[in-house]
Amino acid sequence: MNRIVCLLIVLLMTPALAQAWWNEDWGYRKKLTVDAQKLQQDGVKIPADALALVRLHTGNFAYFADLGEKGKAVRFMSGDDKTPLKFYIEKIDPVNEMALIWVKLPKDLATAKDPSFWMYYGNPNAVDASEAAGIFDVAQMLDYHFEAGPVKDATAYANQPALATNSVLEGGAIGEAGAFDGAQQIRVPSSPSLQMQTSVGWTLSMWVKIDQPQTDAVLFQRDKLTLSVRGQQPVLTVGDKEMVSPAGLNLASWQNLAVTAGATGFTLYIDGKAAGIIPPADVSVLDGDISIAAALDGSRGFSGAIDELGLSKATLDQNALQFADLMEGQNSTILTYGEDTTPDSEGGGESYVIATLNNVTIDGWVIIGILAVMFVISWVVMVAKAIVLNNTESENKKFEAAFKELNTAEVAQLDRPEEEDAEDYEESPLLLSLTGNHAAFAGSCIYRVYHIGVQEMNKRLNVADPSGQMLSAQALNAVKASMDGVMVRELQKLNSQMVLLTIAISGGPFLGLLGTVVGVMITFAAIAVSGEVNVNAIAPGIAAALTATVCGLAVAIPALFGYNYLGSKIKVITADMQVFIDEFVAKLAEQYS
Repeated sequence: MNRIVCLLIVLLMTPALAQAWWNEDWGYRKKLTVDAQKLQQDGVKIPADALALVRLHTGNFAYFADLGEKGKAVRFMSGDDKTPLKFYIEKIDPVNEMALIWVKLPKDLATAKDPSFWMYYGNPNAVDASEAAGIFDVAQMLDYHFEAGPVKDATAYANQPALATNSVLEGGAIGEAGAFDGAQQIRVPSSPSLQMQTSVGWTLSMWVKIDQPQTDAVLFQRDKLTLSVRGQQPVLTVGDKEMVSPAGLNLASWQNLAVTAGATGFTLYIDGKAAGIIPPADVSVLDGDISIAAALDGSRGFSGAIDELGLSKATLDQNALQFADLMEGQNSTILTYGEDTTPDSEGGGESYVIATLNNVTIDGWVIIGILAVMFVISWVVMVAKAIVLNNTESENKKFEAAFKELNTAEVAQLDRPEEEDAEDYEESPLLLSLTGNHAAFAGSCIYRVYHIGVQEMNKRLNVADPSGQMLSAQALNAVKASMDGVMVRELQKLNSQMVLLTIAISGGPFLGLLGTVVGVMITFAAIAVSGEVNVNAIAPGIAAALTATVCGLAVAIPALFGYNYLGSKIKVITADMQVFIDEFVAKLAEQYS
C-alpha cells in the first residue's frame, strides 16, 4: 500500500517538476548542454570557472526578436534553475540573426550528471544584465575581444591600449578580429594590474590566423619575452633562450596560441597542446609596456589577424587550455542546443516537426505559401472534376440504356426542346451535379451530341412526314461532322482546368527545390558569419530548408494521382461519345438511305 502511495505522489509531482520555471516573466527557455562524452573522448574535463561561448544563429535559434534590444531580455541559469550565471554579449545582430554570448559556467558543472544550463529569453520588460567584467575572475588582467570600434579591455581592470592602429576584420575566430598589415600595432602601457610574475604564474592566450609565412613577426612582446612567428613556426624567446615550435601554423585558418609561466618554466601551447618548453630563466617579473604585432629593430611587423587576446595571473594547465580551444573553436561541437520551450510546452517539449518549422526562413515561408495556394487549387479542381465526371458518366449510362431500347424508326424519340435547367447546367455543371435538380439527361454529354445530331437530321427531313424521305451520303456526313464538332466542344469542357493539375505536378517540386536551395544558402551564409561549423549548426537549417521540398512533393503527388484518375475517366467518356456517334449515324443510314 505504501508503495502505491509513493508511486502516486511521484506521478503527481512529475508534471510540476517538468514545468519548473525560473521566472514566469520570461516566456521561453533553451537548454544548453556541454557534451561530456565528447570531452571524455578527447581526455578533457570541464575546468572550474570556465567560460562557455554560446553561438546563436539560424541553424540553432529562430527567435532573435525575443532577445530584446541589444539582448536585454536574455538571462542564463545553472542546471538547478536557481543560480543566475554571469554573461557578456559580445555581439548580437538580429538582422543577420546571429549572436555571440560568453557565459561563466557553474563551478560544479564538471561533477554534474547532466552538465547543462538554461538560456531564458522573451521578457519585453527586462533590463540589460550583460556584464563584460563579471564573467572574469580577479586573475584575468586583460582581455581584448577586438569588437567593432576602439580596442578596449573587457576586464574590470580596464587596461586600455595607448595606441591601437589595427583595423577590424569581419569573420574573426569569434565575431570580429584585429587585422594587422605589418605596419599596424597595439601598445599597452604598463600598470600595476598588468604585472606578470613567474612566482605567481601567468598565462597569455590568443587566436591567430596567418595567410602567408612571416619573417620573425612579433605577436606579443614585453621586456625580455617575445612570442613571434618565423615562417609558419611559432617562436618563444625568453631572455637569451629561444624555442622554435616543431609544429607550424596552418595558413588561412584560426589557431589558438598560449604561453604559460610557472615554476617549471615557460611552455608554448598550440591548440591546447604543448609544443615546447623553456626551463626557468632569469626573467621573474615582466612589468614594462606591452607591444602587440609591433615591428622590432626596423623589421616589418606581423601580417595577419589576432582575436581574443587575454592575460591571466594564473598558470592554466593543459586541460583548461584544451577546453578553451574546444569550446571557442569555429568547429566546436561540445555545446549542444536544445529545443526552445515555453511553460505550457515544457512537459512534452516541441515535436520535431514544430522545431523544424520554427527554423524555416522568411524566404522559405514565401515558397511554402505559394505551394499552399497551389495545393488548395489542385484539390478544388480534383474534387470538382471528380463530381462532374462521375455525374456525367452516370447520366451517359442512363441515356445509352434508353437509346438502346429505340428501334431505327424511333431514333429521334429521346430528343427534347431546350430547357432552362439545361442552360443552367452549361453555366455551372458542378452546381447541377451536386443538386441533381435538372432536366432528364442534362448532365449527359452524349445526350448533347445526340441532340445536335437530331437537329441536323430534322433540318434535312420533313419533320411532319419523315416517312419515305431519304438522306444522301453527303447529308449523313454533315450530320456526323456536326456531332463530331459538339464532341470536341464537350471534350474541351471535360479537360478544362486540368492544366492547373499539370502546373501543380511539374511546378510544385521545382518551387519546393527553389525554397530548399535558398534555405541552404541562408544556412551556410549564417554559418560563415558565425564561424561555427558542425552538425548541430547545419542540421536544423538544412531540415528547415527541406521543408519546402516536402511541401512541393505534397502538392505534386496528389495532383499526379488525381490527374491520372480524371484523365482515365475522360478517356472512357470520350470513347463512349465516339461509339455513340457511329451507332447514331449507322441507324440514320439504315432508316433513311
